[in-house]
Amino acid sequence: MTTHQRIRPFNTKETYPEQNLDNDLSQGVVARGTMVFLRGQVSQDLDTRESLHAGDAAQQTEKTMANIAMLLNEAGSELSHICRIVVYLTDIRHREAVYGVMGRWLKGVHPCSTGIVVSALARPEWVVEVEATAVIPD
Repeated sequence: MTTHQRIRPFNTKETYPEQNLDNDLSQGVVARGTMVFLRGQVSQDLDTRESLHAGDAAQQTEKTMANIAMLLNEAGSELSHICRIVVYLTDIRHREAVYGVMGRWLKGVHPCSTGIVVSALARPEWVVEVEATAVIPD
């Protein structure tokens, strides 16, 4: 019996061909059928791996949240079941734009949230990344 369900597994050789990486990862993991742990999501088309909205914090957050909603749906959950988010920003000045967009997507959800400012993300065009942990309701 498999303990965890892997959502959209991939290898970094395909995702980051410009980098010398070979890591097996997943966009999300359903743990023991009740919890979903999503990989940090960015403004990227998950089917083509194309980066979108270079440098635009609000548009990147819009796509990031759409990816989170899609992945939770694929796992049998939804945005209203998010328990925790972690937001990574490359510039504190993006905070208002990012949190404004996230606030619309998460209205009424009230997750625990941590915000972190970092010097860079995996690609230079990304300015925001969001991790989410959710439950799958009974």
